[in-house]
Amino acid sequence: MKRLLTFALATLVIASTSAAFAADHSLGTWKLNPEKSKYSPGPLPVKSITAVREAADNGVKVTTTGERSDGSAINTTYTAKFDGSPASLSGQGAPYDTVSLKQVNANTFTYETKNSANKYHASGKLVISADGMTMTMKAKGTDADGKPMDVTLVYDKQ
Repeated sequence: MKRLLTFALATLVIASTSAAFAADHSLGTWKLNPEKSKYSPGPLPVKSITAVREAADNGVKVTTTGERSDGSAINTTYTAKFDGSPASLSGQGAPYDTVSLKQVNANTFTYETKNSANKYHASGKLVISADGMTMTMKAKGTDADGKPMDVTLVYDKQ
């Protein structure tokens, strides 16, 4: 009986740990807050972005819509696993064509974006606030021309 109880408790601990790691607090609909967002060198290259993040097999499906500063549309989708492998982006308006993701915990993710046709490359971190109402994406890298860039995008949960 003691052996069975020990086994049951060990199984419960493993299951709880796995479930906690699998949690993803980034899921939901997020709207860019341009006033809190920054891009260097400026100005911010987008007017609006709405990102819908949905659970996918060991990862996330992200659909993004919005408008760039020049008036062109943003309409992209990708599904990426949290294993760091590159996922292709479909649609228009994003400066990159692949994204790689890794989950650190339920509120923190690291990511890397690249464009195979130019010098665009960025890596950074996505963090969900403790209250779950703010998502901040920070990245550094090079733009399409190979010039340094630094971006902070702040989103509000809808």
